[in-house]
Amino acid sequence: MEIDPSLKTLVLGAMGGYVVLAFALAAYAQRQVKSAEDYVVAGRRLPLWLAAPTLLATWFGAGTLMTATDEVRARGIHAATLDPIGAGLCLVIAAFVIAKPLWKMKLTTLSDFYRARFDRRVEQLSAVMMVPSYFGWIAAQFMVLSEMLELFGGIPIAWGLVLVAFVGVGYTLMGGMWAVTLTDAVQMIIVVVGLVFLTGTVMSELGEGAWDGLVQVWQRTTPDRRALIEPSFLAWFSVLCAGALGNLPMQDVGQRIFASRSARVAQWACLLAGVGYLVLGLMPMSLGLAAHLIGTEGQSTLSLLAAHFLTPGLAVMFVLVLMSVILSTIDSAILAPATVISQNLVLPRMKGASALRVNRIAVLVVGVISLGVSFAGESAYGLLEAAYELGMVSLLVPLLFGLSRWRSSTAALGAMIGGFVVWLGHLVASQEGFVGTELPIGLSCMLLAALIYLVIYRGASRTRRPDYAS
Repeated sequence: MEIDPSLKTLVLGAMGGYVVLAFALAAYAQRQVKSAEDYVVAGRRLPLWLAAPTLLATWFGAGTLMTATDEVRARGIHAATLDPIGAGLCLVIAAFVIAKPLWKMKLTTLSDFYRARFDRRVEQLSAVMMVPSYFGWIAAQFMVLSEMLELFGGIPIAWGLVLVAFVGVGYTLMGGMWAVTLTDAVQMIIVVVGLVFLTGTVMSELGEGAWDGLVQVWQRTTPDRRALIEPSFLAWFSVLCAGALGNLPMQDVGQRIFASRSARVAQWACLLAGVGYLVLGLMPMSLGLAAHLIGTEGQSTLSLLAAHFLTPGLAVMFVLVLMSVILSTIDSAILAPATVISQNLVLPRMKGASALRVNRIAVLVVGVISLGVSFAGESAYGLLEAAYELGMVSLLVPLLFGLSRWRSSTAALGAMIGGFVVWLGHLVASQEGFVGTELPIGLSCMLLAALIYLVIYRGASRTRRPDYAS
């Protein structure tokens, strides 16, 4: 669909104004940063009204608003299994399983947990495995926002990727966790209002009012596209597990838990963000189904719907909503691995170095690498799924056993290496099933990691007392 030149001008001007505002907020947030702890976990002072929105904003980005919407439009509701369904369940599970015990340990990174419950070898390996999983996620955000810049601003994808990376890295460098948190709280209000408005407008155009339009979309959608579960249950369940479990052992969840001012705040923040994510996720799913019926063409479903149904002024507002939610995910996703790099890989080897400076350098490094990944050409959905699976097959099993009394450093190392190597081998070989079968690779590798852990743990327990690390 050809976008009116005057609309492109309005969008570019509004985007420029938004970027200026974002850097102004980051400059204000920078005043709160007096130490590395302020930069990384906001001084452990986040109340519920800030902790919940920053969790929700971190999750509710390109994967839900753009990528999952495109997938639902192309394949039906079951394409939302990874995101938003699986990702929303992840936050709910985090509330009941990991939020309180992790907060009570007063950690800075999740790799600190692996050191406390196992040993430094497990800490180092967890950091090395955790950091790369973010590059695909960040790259997916870069890709989606650059596509929107091309659609509305006529900016080539390559230049758009560079611009998006510059903005996302720039204001994260300035304010760290405080900048991320303060902007997230404002951005989520804008996102909710904008998404409700767009969904209501589109559905009203398709029926006699928003509710009638939604009913008509559902009735006109074929049964196979309305099905939540794919014909292959195991494949569907593996994708659900990747979304619901893959991010549990990740720094972006842990960072917000650590930054909360109490264990109760951490738990409620995860629960509220998870429920809110699932509820908000229904709207992009509905829009994906509507776009399929309308027959719009192009890569960015939501942007095309906005241009098709909204007036120029309202379309500009909606583009800014998309821009804000994607940037809120970018800054959070950049800060998380940067924190792990600085706190667990660099600073232990650089005694006396400025922790705050090292953290900021790590932010820059993560941004540059993610930009390189975005130029590699993988689809956004493929990048997201790979990012989710990496945590599930390598880090999840040691995390869960680390929360129990069945702790063994050797078993943790074996599970992490075994699950990762087998998963990576399948990925490199482009195999569709586990060891030549029809079994899903991600779920199978996670179960293999659990089996390796138990076998090594049992073998070690025969020769010595269990390793009950504190």
